Amino acid sequence: MSIATAARRVGLLLKASGRKVVFAESCTGGLVSGALTRTPGISNFHCGGMVVYRNETKMAYLDIPAEMFVRPGPVSAEVAALMARKVLDKTPEADLAVSVTGHLGPNAPPKLDGRVYAAIARREPKARRPALPAAHSLQCRRGDSRVVRQRWVVEQVLNLLADELEEAND
Repeated sequence: MSIATAARRVGLLLKASGRKVVFAESCTGGLVSGALTRTPGISNFHCGGMVVYRNETKMAYLDIPAEMFVRPGPVSAEVAALMARKVLDKTPEADLAVSVTGHLGPNAPPKLDGRVYAAIARREPKARRPALPAAHSLQCRRGDSRVVRQRWVVEQVLNLLADELEEAND
C-alpha cells in the first residue's frame, strides 16, 4: 500500500466515524500530518499537528518531563505514549491523537538505529483525561536511506491509525 492509499483510507474512516485527529511528530517532521492533508475534505477531521523534533521542543510544547529524555529516553514507548496524550490534552476538539518518535539516522546509536515508536491516544467520552496508550514499536530496515525510512514510517503510522479507526467502528 502506498502513502497516498493509506492516507485516503484514513480520510474515509475519519469521515465515516466523524472523529477528528491531531498529530505530534518527531522523526517524521510532520510528514504523517502532511500526507493526510492531501486528502480532499480532510479539514473536517484533521485538527492539526506539532513537529516536536528536538527534546527541548517536546518539553516546551508538550510538557514532557526532562527526566524522561534520560530514562527511558526520547526514543521510547513511554515518550511516544505521553506525546500522544499531551497533544490530545491540548486539542479539545480532537478525538484521537497520533504521535511518532524515533531515530532514523544517520549517526544513530546502533541499538536505536531505525527504531521508531508510534502511539494513538483516544479521548474516552466518560474519562476526564485519556489513559496513556500503548505504543507500537517499528523497526526500519538496515541500510535504507533516511528518506526511505521516513516514507516507510509515514505509511506504517497511517496504517496504524486506520486500523485503530476500523477497530473503533466495529
